[in-house]
Amino acid sequence: MSNSASFPTTRLRRLRYNPAVRELVRETRISPRSLILPLFARTGKNVRQPIGSMPPHCQLSVDLIAEEAKEAKKLGLGGVILFGIPAEKDPLGKDSYCESGIVQQAVKAAKDAAPELLVITDVCFCEYTSHGHCGVVDDHIGRPDVNNDLTLDLLGKQALSHAQSGADMIAPSGMMDGMVGAIRSALDGGGFEHLPIMSYAAKYSSAFYGPFREAAESTPQFGDRRTYQMDPAAGAEQALRE
Repeated sequence: MSNSASFPTTRLRRLRYNPAVRELVRETRISPRSLILPLFARTGKNVRQPIGSMPPHCQLSVDLIAEEAKEAKKLGLGGVILFGIPAEKDPLGKDSYCESGIVQQAVKAAKDAAPELLVITDVCFCEYTSHGHCGVVDDHIGRPDVNNDLTLDLLGKQALSHAQSGADMIAPSGMMDGMVGAIRSALDGGGFEHLPIMSYAAKYSSAFYGPFREAAESTPQFGDRRTYQMDPAAGAEQALRE
């Protein structure tokens, strides 16, 4: 005769009858400390430009980014992640790795306002390039497309400039092959061996990113991102490889 307990001896609902017991045995808990607030920085002063597809979120000038950082710290949030909308865009997205770029300004303002707040920076090119793609575009495959390996060098420059501005964590999102290694090498070479990288490891070419593209003003001016972002029908195996 088996010694293993079974119904009616085993009654897992015993763990659910009492609210205090349910609270005690929970594995997943969400608190403000578990959340990261996205902030979209733009040039100007006292600018709060509504994002139509993400109410009530707004693009904010750097002075208001500082105020949001103070509030995020006061609320006990886990941190903020900064995206930048520069005053001028160009094919290489130079503002993204400029010492006085919009995100670099926002990082400094946020850290000055709330030194203990975790400040993360998105590392990509779509919001900085005039064509809206996530890297250097050329004809290396016989038609316009993002050149993966040329983009890696610039991702390293961008990440290093964010670190030098005071970022606590780097979050690359461009889905370039080898981007984490390139960024790690650039950070380590610049003396930021301690800085962590939080990669968007599996990012799908999906309409669900529509509101973000409006928020970051990063909609591609031609084509789409299917050659570098994941096919939504690819499945979990490819996502795990990424």
